Amino acid sequence: MKKILVVGQTPPPFGGQAIMINNMLNEDFSKVRLYHVRMNFSSDMDEVGKFKLSKLTKLLALIGKIFYYRFRHRVSALYYPPAPPQRVPMLRDIVILNTTRWLFKTTIFHFHAAGISEMHDQLRGPLRKLYERAYFYPDVCIRLSEFNPEDGRALRTRREYIVPNGLADVGSPYLDQAKTHDASEPLTLLYVGVLCESKGILVLLESAERLARQGHRFKLQLVGRFESDNFRQQVEQFVARRHLASHVSFLGVLTGEAKHRTFAQADIFCYPTFFEAETFGLVALEAMQFGLPVVATRWRGVPSVVHDQVSGFVVPPRDPAAFAEKLEVLLSERSTRKKMGEKGREIYCQKFTAQAHFRQLEAAFIS
Repeated sequence: MKKILVVGQTPPPFGGQAIMINNMLNEDFSKVRLYHVRMNFSSDMDEVGKFKLSKLTKLLALIGKIFYYRFRHRVSALYYPPAPPQRVPMLRDIVILNTTRWLFKTTIFHFHAAGISEMHDQLRGPLRKLYERAYFYPDVCIRLSEFNPEDGRALRTRREYIVPNGLADVGSPYLDQAKTHDASEPLTLLYVGVLCESKGILVLLESAERLARQGHRFKLQLVGRFESDNFRQQVEQFVARRHLASHVSFLGVLTGEAKHRTFAQADIFCYPTFFEAETFGLVALEAMQFGLPVVATRWRGVPSVVHDQVSGFVVPPRDPAAFAEKLEVLLSERSTRKKMGEKGREIYCQKFTAQAHFRQLEAAFIS
């Protein structure tokens, strides 16, 4: 049985990467045994990618644990999710990988965040050399979609696999609860994820303003934590200035049953992302489990999840007019909402189950 040391974040915070690594660690693989050294540099989404002095102590402790597991359990393979294309996380990777990667016979990079290869040409001198020693020539690279940047190829990987994410089905218990909509009640638009500009929050609010001006009745619920207090203030000022308070509500971070109920009670899911490290759009897949039609952006791996004009609509990023236009279609046409929601659920069952994901992942691990 192949032994692999997984160095990666698990919740909290509840980001897509942390959730998928946690799910992987809980899977009972038949040909692979996983050990785990947890990255715990950030306890909240607003700390991710930012420097704090306390993170240096955690960095040294993490390196020590990698050495321990390598020799105590004789682990021969290192699994590592490279950083997004941001300087502080990249520097963290450079320290960890240059210090520990040489210990392992095999290196597996899993690109839950995309674009780290784009940093190479921005570097000069010794830092460029350290970058190359850290990232170049991995044995296996895994990316989530054919639409994502070819980071593995740029880093000169020996083998590359495309393995889409998959999730255990939490939506099916709610499908039998037929959604009865009172015509006097507004439909619910839902967003779930970190609240930051590059996730398209301001674009979504501009779309909501357009819909409100056109007389559409709707509620927009945003689930998640704000990236910063500054962005929270910017959003709150936007909502007040554009008279959207009666349409928009902020529900904070929801997990477990509370999150599932919120998905089940929604009518349309919104995902206007242009996030720098986007790879897949895991939360859109969650929405599809609950039979929700999705309006999303044509950005990185998102179109491999949301099929345009089949399970929803895919529009250009940063285009509130286009986003509002597709939301208007779904708000106005009940039959289209129902058909697209059912098709999204069908696509999930065919392509994105947890079983399919782990089967492909194990094949990549043992290749």
